[in-house]
Amino acid sequence: MEFRNKRVLVVGSGKSGIGAARLLGNTLARPVLFDSNEKTDVTEIQRKAGEIPGLEIMAGSVPEEIKRELILVVISPGVPADAPFLEEYRQRDIPIWGEIELAYAFSKGRVAAITGTNGKTTTTTLVGEIFKAHFPSVFVVGNIGNPYTEAAPDMTEESVAVAEISSFQLETIHAFHPQVSAILNITPDHLNRHHTMECYAAVKESIAVNQTGDDVCVLNYEDPYTRDFGSRCPAKAVFFSSRRELGEGIYLKDEEIYLAQPGQERERKIQRLMNIHDMNLVGMCNVENVMAAIGICLAMKVPVETILKVIKDFKAVPHRIEFVGTRNGVDFYNDSKGTNPDAAIQGIRAMTKPTVLIGGGYDKGSEYDTWIEAFEGKVKALVLIGQTREKIAACARAHGVENIILADTFEEAFRICVEQAGPGDAVLLSPACASWGMFPNYEARGDLFKELVEKIGV
Repeated sequence: MEFRNKRVLVVGSGKSGIGAARLLGNTLARPVLFDSNEKTDVTEIQRKAGEIPGLEIMAGSVPEEIKRELILVVISPGVPADAPFLEEYRQRDIPIWGEIELAYAFSKGRVAAITGTNGKTTTTTLVGEIFKAHFPSVFVVGNIGNPYTEAAPDMTEESVAVAEISSFQLETIHAFHPQVSAILNITPDHLNRHHTMECYAAVKESIAVNQTGDDVCVLNYEDPYTRDFGSRCPAKAVFFSSRRELGEGIYLKDEEIYLAQPGQERERKIQRLMNIHDMNLVGMCNVENVMAAIGICLAMKVPVETILKVIKDFKAVPHRIEFVGTRNGVDFYNDSKGTNPDAAIQGIRAMTKPTVLIGGGYDKGSEYDTWIEAFEGKVKALVLIGQTREKIAACARAHGVENIILADTFEEAFRICVEQAGPGDAVLLSPACASWGMFPNYEARGDLFKELVEKIGV
């Protein structure tokens, strides 16, 4: 597609939208940054965007004379691909891309792309650190907070990118073709947007839609969706498993991680890689993330020795079962990235002490039974906040949880936790819900939790 002097509509004025507009402007296109809210402060958007060649900013509506000139519409991840207003552009035969597709069109080098309901950020960060220990030019991009579009102009043929890709971003790919992809797991999430698990799974699987038999897709054998996809995947499927030995792939047995490869004369070659206690990460979820990272990095031809060295030195990413500190004999853990019940299950499973748990937040249409069943007597008090607090409380009572406390603010919830926890206990922020409505994102929620921990006793 020829972009020079051509108008491109970028929908969404956040970090992703500004990144897309900057990429287009720097390639001599004419980006139109659009926010559907007519009350949007255009001056503030201009301030955030800075100097972008040819940039126009609009709020509320797009004039007809501009619509007629558009060659492309680029939507931010927060804009559903089935949003009604996009139908007009489809009827005009104007392509609709997302940030990932736009960045890919301008990037160079090889790509490893990672998706899944849970574990994306930890796995992407870990893979990025392993790549940096082996390759001279590495970019960690995507849903992890570094827009792909911002990095794309700096990539060369020698570059290697590792990209965290959300289901929202996968809705709008067309030519995106990673050499290695990974689907870590598929559990209920974002059903308010994708409506059914079948649709949600199909979107996740599209990460491999342009791959071929020369490429690799790393899959979780213990997830029924990803195991089934292995038989239909256009790339070579490489499985990992936390529950059984595999004839080929990466698996866990007796707290040891092994690599099984086809050998001569139909005999497997089995290599012990490491003991799970050799790493700093905790919880079975992180063991699975590590196995996925090993599979991705081996597919990108990183030496085993390099992979294992980085894993053993790697610390947990912020907001994912992050140990904050001990105050008055109580351990505090920040798992703000537990934004759905399945992710929050991993957080509570990682706890080894009686736990006071903060849950609740924005309602994404989730059910909470399996999360509460995972408490297994560990949760001595459940403190609930946000839009979902009544819904979760009712579910928890139905499962026999008795000590349930509702709070109006996050600060109140934290104060209650401090009162409920005693020496030898843990306080865990693992909400099983998104942060929207109370916080701009899960990072802000986790940061406030850490700030409040630091203030104890001050």
